[in-house]
Amino acid sequence: MSLPLLILQPGQKLPSLAAVPGDFSDWILAGMGRDPAAVPVLHPEQGDVLPPPAEVGAVVITGSGAMVTEQAPWMLASAAWLRELVALGRPVLGICFGHQLLADALGGEVADNPRGIEVGTVITRPTAAAAQDVLFAGWPADAPVQASHQQAVIRLPDGAVALAASEQDPHHAFRYGERTWGIQFHPEFDARIVTAYEGYYAPRLDVDYRDRLPRRRAESPQGRAILRAFSELAP
Repeated sequence: MSLPLLILQPGQKLPSLAAVPGDFSDWILAGMGRDPAAVPVLHPEQGDVLPPPAEVGAVVITGSGAMVTEQAPWMLASAAWLRELVALGRPVLGICFGHQLLADALGGEVADNPRGIEVGTVITRPTAAAAQDVLFAGWPADAPVQASHQQAVIRLPDGAVALAASEQDPHHAFRYGERTWGIQFHPEFDARIVTAYEGYYAPRLDVDYRDRLPRRRAESPQGRAILRAFSELAP
């Protein structure tokens, strides 16, 4: 095992965040308390070659502006690679696009969210199963998280356990087996970052939804807690 932790980053932050240092992988590693210089970051959409799964100790798949339903060749290859990692029992965490790619790879269904775009600080509620989960134990009854997505996991993979839901997305988090998690929200986002995504989606939101965004905006300590908990599982 030559790569204890690896990050797949199949996309970049919004251009409107150019003045904010870092990108998805940097923010994730900061939340984990990891040294970015010690963790390889691969960009499969740019042709980076994925290492043999047996050489990887744990992986995080970040968000992306791409859509899982595009079924691009790099997505299909990444999905097959993720299935091997899951079969080996490696800790895997999919975030937003990564959550959807993971669900699709394991036999779930991804499509445009029938409840519409979900963006900004949203309230999530744990399921009963969350209390026994390594990452979600102690999750508050009304936990604010940062979200930014058009597509969603419409159907979980067979055998997956739902862990958290929001008003617009009943599958905000799931676990598959004992060491694979998908989370639709962005644990690495703070209020400043999510504000840029609110602006990106604003033209496509109805007036009432758009007007509520500033009033409900808040930081999300639960996001950092999830990243730290996953980091403890990674070699």
